[in-house]
Amino acid sequence: MVGGRSLGRRFGWLWTSYAVSTLGTWLAFDAFPLIAILVLHAGATRVSLLAAVGPAVGAVLALSLGPWVESRPKRPVMVAMDLVRFAALASVPVAFALGGLTFAQLLVVSVVVGAAGIAFTAAGGACLKEIVPPQDLLVANGRFESTTWTATLLGPPLGGAAIAAFGPVATVMANAVSHLFSAAGIRAIGGPDPHPAPAPAGPRKRLRAGEVFEGWRHILGDSVLRPLFLNTALVSGLIMATSPLLAVLMLGPLGFAPWQYGLAFAVPCVGGLIGSRLAPRLVERFGRHRVMLTAGALRACWLPWLAFTGPGTSGLVLVMAVEFGLITCMGVFNPVLATCRLERTPADRAARTLLAWSVSGKAAIAALTALWGLLAVLTGPRAAIALAGVLAVATPLLLPRADPAERPALSGGPRGGR
Repeated sequence: MVGGRSLGRRFGWLWTSYAVSTLGTWLAFDAFPLIAILVLHAGATRVSLLAAVGPAVGAVLALSLGPWVESRPKRPVMVAMDLVRFAALASVPVAFALGGLTFAQLLVVSVVVGAAGIAFTAAGGACLKEIVPPQDLLVANGRFESTTWTATLLGPPLGGAAIAAFGPVATVMANAVSHLFSAAGIRAIGGPDPHPAPAPAGPRKRLRAGEVFEGWRHILGDSVLRPLFLNTALVSGLIMATSPLLAVLMLGPLGFAPWQYGLAFAVPCVGGLIGSRLAPRLVERFGRHRVMLTAGALRACWLPWLAFTGPGTSGLVLVMAVEFGLITCMGVFNPVLATCRLERTPADRAARTLLAWSVSGKAAIAALTALWGLLAVLTGPRAAIALAGVLAVATPLLLPRADPAERPALSGGPRGGR
């Protein structure tokens, strides 16, 4: 009964908005590289530039938005970021219809959407703290997690079918419209939208410089968040760094068809649904610290097995089994982490903390993906995947040994949130 109880109308609208925009995002998964290749006839270098530079620059740009997000009511910020994403994404099919779409426009839109997405997520976590009681935060985060994995499972194949039926920009327009519906859902939440406490007095330039890095100061100064921060950055970076290498291995020497490759990563997303549904029940029975340590350790044990991927049915089954186990553990770990993170973060630092966490995670993924790409050139994809797996096995050493529930959150605001 833990995961089935109602969290109220206001949370229902927030959850609906998240579900719509997340499905739109996954419908348009890899849409920009496909448009660059199919419409603009871009080569590998430009496609790689679009995939790496756009989100990276967007993350850097989002840094300056942290103090702005923190100092304003969160729901208007979320609506504004949804509208920015709608306008940016809608410009792509409009330019395509007019025959004026360029690679530079795709790059700019990628930057804008990336920055607005990070700011939206930061404001959304703070908003969740305001509308969900502390005792329901884990259930709420579990529902967000299950929604993410559902969209991950359904979005790409539906998006591929839409592209085949309606052309290369169809999913981009669908993604744009999803953010418009998300903005309407955020507006429908209603009720009070608390105004943040006024910023402390002092020189404006000095205050702003300090505000930009306040999120990192809070994370690194907290004895529980610091190891969790390092652990998640490293684990996520290693997992994502192996993804293109596994694609090269499976679609190249091992001879898998593209549909088999897609199937190998779509079906295991069911594990995310299972894990996210189990998380509140496991925490209720075994305690948050034990679940966090166990799920965090188990999610690091799957990656080495990908180095043994072979051809044929046995290789496909191995990849699906490994991905299923990995994603199931992530489905348990992620909502517990999200709840712990905002419970230990004062309300007046929630947005900047989430923004710092998100930017750091994207930077770690970009850096490790580039590094492992170079490593694969020197050693081959299989050896590079094996090394990532060995390092992943050591990452549980970074998990906090103390029980987060027994350590007080820093003072400065109410506890809660995603």
